[in-house]
Amino acid sequence: MVKTKLLLAICTFTGIALGLSFSTQAQEAKVGSIKVENAYTRATVPGQQVAGGFMKIENKGAADQLISASSPVSGEVQLHEMAMDGNVMKMRQVKDIAVPAGGAVELKPGGLHLMFMNIKAPLTAGETVAVKLKFAKAGEVELKMPVNAMGNSGAMKH
Repeated sequence: MVKTKLLLAICTFTGIALGLSFSTQAQEAKVGSIKVENAYTRATVPGQQVAGGFMKIENKGAADQLISASSPVSGEVQLHEMAMDGNVMKMRQVKDIAVPAGGAVELKPGGLHLMFMNIKAPLTAGETVAVKLKFAKAGEVELKMPVNAMGNSGAMKH
């Protein structure tokens, strides 16, 4: 355990020193015809109260909607959309996120995403965040969302 933490600390320090980003492997989760993959969030700094959550949601069945999310690391998790209105980027809460029949939706920076509100403690790279997603038809699914280093825009295999 100590050797693992030391190795992680050395890899993290080396990655920072070389300007590289490391991340933990994302977990996949399934419920009904819904498959969630490549889920991740990013590390935060002390005092930061919000963070985004990103993933790909595939649907092999009838149309569904992501209707809510929750996590013990934050006071609330909202479903959000970021969009350009002329030259102004606007973010707003949405009541649900459509998951098309036989299709997929990506929650990614600059678009649809989860918004962790009132984070209770900084999110640290290498840790995981427990998240529960609730779909209108498929039901609930829990997953562990890896916390990637700041500036890392995706789940990379390490």
